Amino acid sequence: MTELKQQGTTTVPVNQLIERVVGQVWPGGSLYVVATPIGNLTDLSLRGWYALAQADVIAAEDTRSTRPLLQAWGVQTPLMAAHRHNEAMAAEQIVQRLAQGDRVALVSDAGAPAVSDPGARIVRAVREAGYQVVPIPGASAVITALMGTGATSDENPAFAFAGFVPTKQQARRKWFAQWQSFAGPVLMFESPHRLRASLADLLTVCGPEREVSVARELTKRFEQLHTMPLGEAVAWCDADAHHEQGEFVLVLHAPMVGDTLGEELDATTQAWVQALLTHLSVRDVAKVVSQVTGLSRDAVYQYALAHRDGGV
Repeated sequence: MTELKQQGTTTVPVNQLIERVVGQVWPGGSLYVVATPIGNLTDLSLRGWYALAQADVIAAEDTRSTRPLLQAWGVQTPLMAAHRHNEAMAAEQIVQRLAQGDRVALVSDAGAPAVSDPGARIVRAVREAGYQVVPIPGASAVITALMGTGATSDENPAFAFAGFVPTKQQARRKWFAQWQSFAGPVLMFESPHRLRASLADLLTVCGPEREVSVARELTKRFEQLHTMPLGEAVAWCDADAHHEQGEFVLVLHAPMVGDTLGEELDATTQAWVQALLTHLSVRDVAKVVSQVTGLSRDAVYQYALAHRDGGV
């Protein structure tokens, strides 16, 4: 590698970029938590590449999954296993190596370690032992899905990452019910063989007008992002067998903010909610009004959230 050429721009020497990375501070006796690509091997950052290359050992969720990435980037650092079944023991071994001044890199199969992946116990153990943790950001399926669907906004940037969808229908519907009133988009991971069932249960819980985005095979060759009302989701699956293939991030878009949020609240209850908001938090208002009226706490919470600070 000698230079990067971009049409209409100045040529950037790659060696110069590498020199900048190498010239940064890389303290020994530290844990480098490195985000790895979620599908496209070229999404590894230059800083992430060097962290893996200069580490004394790489603690990997699955050494078989990590090895092709290291081979693609020419990294020859030895590997050790650090997965959910041996995380406590791996944490002890890593702390021992840090005590000797080693640099240890921590990776999961894809994306950010310790975020819906093993690694959090190791990070906590290292911090509790008094050693430095250096997070090196990179690819994230959650952030990629948000970027591609436009589910957030400058006015309401909040979102929730709920993790993996429960496998059993009863637990799944209860879980969806807990998230369906969240005031921003909710992102969740689902497998191909349960995609249809999850979309059907979301329809049951949230209704046909609620929007959902299906983000499939993010950063890979057959990447697809499709947004639709939940009432159209099963038909979308039926339209093409490929729609149920790959790895999925589901984005349940935020509920519509407006008068429809108060449709379960009569005029008197709405007036009480707006009066109580001048003295209590949204959460406390929802609790009190729900106890007095018997209305769903979620319905009261959503109405209060939309009407706080004088909203109409």
